[in-house]
Amino acid sequence: MASEGDAVAPPAPETVEVAADAAKGTLTVEEALEIVLKKALVNGGLVRGAKESIKALDRKDAELCVLCEATEEAAIVTLVEALCKEYKIRLIKVPDAKKLGEMAGLCKIDREGNARKVVGTSVAVVRKWGEESVARTTLLEHFSS
Repeated sequence: MASEGDAVAPPAPETVEVAADAAKGTLTVEEALEIVLKKALVNGGLVRGAKESIKALDRKDAELCVLCEATEEAAIVTLVEALCKEYKIRLIKVPDAKKLGEMAGLCKIDREGNARKVVGTSVAVVRKWGEESVARTTLLEHFSS
């Protein structure tokens, strides 16, 4: 038994996040996408930007592609959609480049936890999912339906 003076180590942050996901019950697709992108970024499996994302798609080194619908270059949208269709890579679209940039970690986080200096991106590709999570399962269920 632990005495009053013994300190108990807090659980790892990822464990708390997964537990918070499970406590919510069902996640929306947008919430699940944000969690998956952050986990992929932490595990080194996220590619951001059109040039690098198209390279990853062309090498068939992608699990999921996230495309911004409001991209100014129509050629990028057409190329990404064609590559995803040809190689059967999951594609999900988001409406805003700044929101995609924030989800992909292209911003600074201030002390209050708010995103500052957000850089928009047109495409982000998940090469490695990272760890198993409720968010990943939610996204995979979304694609299977």
